[in-house]
Amino acid sequence: MLKRFACICLVVSTMGFATGSAVAQGAKGGGKAPAESAVDIELDDPGSEPTGPVVAGQMTEEAAQAKRLFDSEKWAQAALALDRVFKNETNDDEGNRQIAQYNLAIALYQLKLHQASYNIFSLIADNPNHLKFNETLLWLSKLATQLPEPADIIERVGKYKADAIARFDNPNQHELFWQLNYLLGRYKYRNRQYEEAIRLFQNVSKRSKYFVQAQFFMGISYVQLRRSVPAVKSFNRIVRAIDDGVEGVEDEQRMRDLAFLSMARTYYTASIRLDDNNTPTVDATKLSAAVKYWNKIDVASEYWLDGLFEQSWAYFMAGDYPRALGNIHTIQSPFFPNSFYPESDILKAVIYFANCQYKEATTVVARFKLKYEPIKAEMEKILARYKGENQEAKMFDFLRNVREGKADLDAKVRPIVENSLSDRQLLRNLEYVRVLEEEERVFKKAPAAFKNSPLGGDVQDALDFAKDLAIRNAGDLARARFQRTVDELNEHLRDSAKILIDVTAAERNKLEQAVQSGQVSREESKIYGVVKPDEEHVLWPFNGEFWRDELGFYRQVVISNCGR
Repeated sequence: MLKRFACICLVVSTMGFATGSAVAQGAKGGGKAPAESAVDIELDDPGSEPTGPVVAGQMTEEAAQAKRLFDSEKWAQAALALDRVFKNETNDDEGNRQIAQYNLAIALYQLKLHQASYNIFSLIADNPNHLKFNETLLWLSKLATQLPEPADIIERVGKYKADAIARFDNPNQHELFWQLNYLLGRYKYRNRQYEEAIRLFQNVSKRSKYFVQAQFFMGISYVQLRRSVPAVKSFNRIVRAIDDGVEGVEDEQRMRDLAFLSMARTYYTASIRLDDNNTPTVDATKLSAAVKYWNKIDVASEYWLDGLFEQSWAYFMAGDYPRALGNIHTIQSPFFPNSFYPESDILKAVIYFANCQYKEATTVVARFKLKYEPIKAEMEKILARYKGENQEAKMFDFLRNVREGKADLDAKVRPIVENSLSDRQLLRNLEYVRVLEEEERVFKKAPAAFKNSPLGGDVQDALDFAKDLAIRNAGDLARARFQRTVDELNEHLRDSAKILIDVTAAERNKLEQAVQSGQVSREESKIYGVVKPDEEHVLWPFNGEFWRDELGFYRQVVISNCGR
């Protein structure tokens, strides 16, 4: 109302000024007022808004009654009454309407309508001039424990500056202070403001339940800045904190293993350097450190196979082919039927090629193509069903069916599809939809007077919108993950084709050398490739039986034929 009144006054005064000018000019010159004197006023012009802070004056009786219901914790009744004040149905001033809006969000929170509550707090957080802007930060922190990450509360916390958080740095609110530093740090990290993110993460005490998470994001912030030493220190602090019994970590062993994996990756990246000709040089000390941390990952961990495969690349770079092939042998064992590491076959073929075992390399590539070309084709067929506009909801249904084991999938592609749709970000999106569905059930149990009110309609609309958006986002992300898997398969198949080209070229070169040296006649060279087993072929002392306690310890003898 104040805004509208101010705009009207501005229009009236401006019109008066224009009319006065016209009369004066007419009296003096006898002419008409110039056309441009008729001023068009934009009612929504920001310059027409009051410049001073909003204040709350005397409440109307209806607003006062709403406040009494709120203070009495009669949340449903209070919410209905506060909604009328907020919507200017009681003729209260702007200040009291803002207070009512804030209290309405709290009432909805207390009714466990967290998404509806968050919608209102989001509006407040978007308005730094709101009377309850600073107080809303506290409730955003509460909502962050109730709504999963895809609700994007981090984005709203990002509306605040560090000094707004600093006021919570007191003995009574330390945990809140640490949580908000973590959330704002996540916002800065998301926006690639890594130095600022690090400063915020450093404010999270070891006594906080957010310490481990803060250290992890501090570590990967340092990684993004290519500062390996402090990154490793951050990951090490995670391990030490868990060993010391830090509180608040949901899955201590998983976080410990993730820290080991992150340290290994950091050391591995730091160990490989490319010169101007893209020729790699390896720092053996750093590479050994990477291997050490990969070996620390628990065999029961979800990261163990990842570590084992990444370690095989390190062994390859170090020229330790028996260990590299041994790791691949473990990964491809029947103990892990749902594992998906197609690149392991590519690495195996590269190792054989590096040792001039061209027949073995060709065999690996042939088997790879035989296995994965039909799988890739089937994956592309599945993906084609969900391409195009407005297919996100259908993709979400597919995602949910896959996660619940209800999807109609061929046995050959099922584990690969399940693998591609299993990362934690996707699972968080699924959890968000589940939370919204639970909130819908809470809303349906509300009294009829609440459900059928204008506020009830707003709550339903908020839930419908949030759920629709969450489903679309989850479906879009699932489709992107599925597409990534298909793209990776295509890339690996292209790599396999390149290996065959390299093998063919190498065999021709070897054959030409043999012909020129007289070891092979021209006639014999024409039938090169006929398999003639001899004592120089690689022998596998393996009878087809896998032993669980040997997993990760296999070694494969590799004989190089390059010296012949």
